[in-house]
Amino acid sequence: MNVLILGSGGREHALARACARSPAIGKLMVAPGNPGCAQVAETHPVDLGDHGQILALCRRHAIDLVVVGPEAPLVAGLADDLARQGVACFGPSAAAARLEGSKGFAKDFCREFGVPTADYRRFRSGVEAKAYLRERGAPIVVKADGLAAGKGVVVAETVEEAEKAVDALLPAGSTPGAEVVIEEVLEGEEVSFFALCDGSVAAPFASAQDHKRVGEGDTGPNTGGMGAYSPASIMTPEMTERVMREIVTPTVEGMARRGTPFRGVLFVGLMIGRDGPKVIEFNVRFGDPETEAILERLSDDLPPWLAACAAGTLPQGSPAFRPEAALTVVMAARGYPGEPMKGSRILGLDEAGRVPGVVVLHAGTRQAGEAIVADGGRVLAVTAIGRTVGEAQERAYRAIQRIEWPEGFCRKDIGWRAVARETELGS
Repeated sequence: MNVLILGSGGREHALARACARSPAIGKLMVAPGNPGCAQVAETHPVDLGDHGQILALCRRHAIDLVVVGPEAPLVAGLADDLARQGVACFGPSAAAARLEGSKGFAKDFCREFGVPTADYRRFRSGVEAKAYLRERGAPIVVKADGLAAGKGVVVAETVEEAEKAVDALLPAGSTPGAEVVIEEVLEGEEVSFFALCDGSVAAPFASAQDHKRVGEGDTGPNTGGMGAYSPASIMTPEMTERVMREIVTPTVEGMARRGTPFRGVLFVGLMIGRDGPKVIEFNVRFGDPETEAILERLSDDLPPWLAACAAGTLPQGSPAFRPEAALTVVMAARGYPGEPMKGSRILGLDEAGRVPGVVVLHAGTRQAGEAIVADGGRVLAVTAIGRTVGEAQERAYRAIQRIEWPEGFCRKDIGWRAVARETELGS
């Protein structure tokens, strides 16, 4: 297969590495890619918002399968445009991508098909939203209805904090149709769960735990993700079977019944509490940084699975993974998740990659002559594999010590929950 991966982050670098190992690959391209992607694939500059550019690239290089990394092109209907030109796409149609594109749609869908989730209300009026907040009290969750790059969620500890979130997400004179979703706070352990879907059936893929907050101890504002580890120990075979039965299968069947079959990867943000698993949110693409950790564990051949999803021909079973744990630490540019500092030079990447079991994945980088410089918020995804999460964590941070980048920072506690659990079990 000639495969084109769309995107430019750490997720796309990880996907490119996994695809490059496959004997099924003919030509492998990433657009626009980054310097890390360029080590394993051809990279091509392209505007992901210009579907005509992408279609022209597919025709020029006889692309058999497009793998879409980020969510925005899917919500904008790229898979539909590719299908009209006879190009297979790993990723859902615009109608199916509404599961991520509209939080309100996703909540209504869960209610319609009996998928467990938090109680909620939808609002287009800031006045009405704030009246409801005062009635319900805090803590409470305020979400932007549309895409917000992982930053459109505020878990408010006070009504005042929640009202400020409503004002920010639904300001006076805001765009017609702008909406917020207000929902109860779920208690428990948060998990990212991924399932491959071909429109009618689904196969479990993998689990991970993400670290959304920018600071140690899960403090500070939400980000796109500061690190992750895989697998999540709470996802036992029994819990995986329950999530598939209670959440994934009803979702895939419900989308098919609506006439909008879901093809691609269904990424379910879960809260697992005393009442079992509940949906926090749906995403319609691989997560970032979860993918960086998950794909280091994958022992199966990835492209045939992706192609089967696109073709509606998923085989029985599920992909095989190594038994080891993997952990990813995101190195971000100073200023993130606000305005990141760009243009600073990064040294020591080769040295970091020499730590056993470590790969340094590029996220927000660019080539400037012979140098690699920061060109985004989340810039590197240092990923390590080990017999335990603790061993993977030690290797990742040992590699980070070799990276010379004063303008960058990272959390020092990625994987803390799993390491504590391993320590407790070992004592």
